Amino acid sequence: MAKITYIEHDGIEHTVEVRPGLSVMEGAIKNNVPGIDADCGGACACATCHVYVDEAWREATGTQSAMEESMLDFAEAVEDNSRLSCQIRVTEALDGLIVRMPESQH
Repeated sequence: MAKITYIEHDGIEHTVEVRPGLSVMEGAIKNNVPGIDADCGGACACATCHVYVDEAWREATGTQSAMEESMLDFAEAVEDNSRLSCQIRVTEALDGLIVRMPESQH
């Protein structure tokens, strides 16, 4: 299991254990973390699972695919460290990952 900390826009933290193989989005949904709606169910088709990856974890989470980059065009307040949490696959190497949700997703 990998412990992932999800931080809401107002600073409320939710640290949960997520099984490797799931996405960061699925970890949030399965643990009732507010701020990640995942309207498309993880199909990279809605941007309602937008997160900011903590700077220390950017390299470990990989880069945006062309499809993800395209979907982020529909998200609000996109930053250099923006990702769709449905596109980040959890591995043991992500134990300790920190992501923040934008204010627009509360």
